[in-house]
Amino acid sequence: MTATTTLDAERMDLLAELAAARLALTTTTRGLTDEQAGERPTVSALCLGGLIKHVAAMEEQWLRFVVDGPSAMRYDLPDGVTWADFAAGTAREFPQWAIDHQNEFRMLPGETLSGILAHYEAVAARSGEIIASVPDLSVTHPLPEAPWHEPGSVRSVRRVLLHVIAETAQHAGHADILRETLDGQKSS
Repeated sequence: MTATTTLDAERMDLLAELAAARLALTTTTRGLTDEQAGERPTVSALCLGGLIKHVAAMEEQWLRFVVDGPSAMRYDLPDGVTWADFAAGTAREFPQWAIDHQNEFRMLPGETLSGILAHYEAVAARSGEIIASVPDLSVTHPLPEAPWHEPGSVRSVRRVLLHVIAETAQHAGHADILRETLDGQKSS
């Protein structure tokens, strides 16, 4: 067996695992209206449509990182704002990336569940293309500077893909709880 065959099998396994996690997540929305997908049935601010938006955005960003490196993930703060201000919620101004991140978790006016799911399908298709085209899953990029990244840390394509799988599966579990709380239905 050649190294290429091993990599191809590994890619197939990783992509199959990601597809299974995506299916577990999206199945939680089966039969819901747009209004139900936007409801927050627990004390959390999470809704099913928002969770899928967040997971799609997270996957899209990490796969851009695979292609473009740290420039795909910028965490710049406005002039005069510190990470301490940001973390405490006392910043005089919040960066657009943080506002966008918060909006990922909710359905905004005009958004529909079918539109969110279609976008997620497009993200999934693009991710598959990227992973298929990367010459080596061991290729690394440095992580961008941010308080949640260890200084000098790098991530391989493989580790990025494992992270996306783990986060998708974690949010699929959250989605199961939201769906059952919403209308008593279980996705599995």
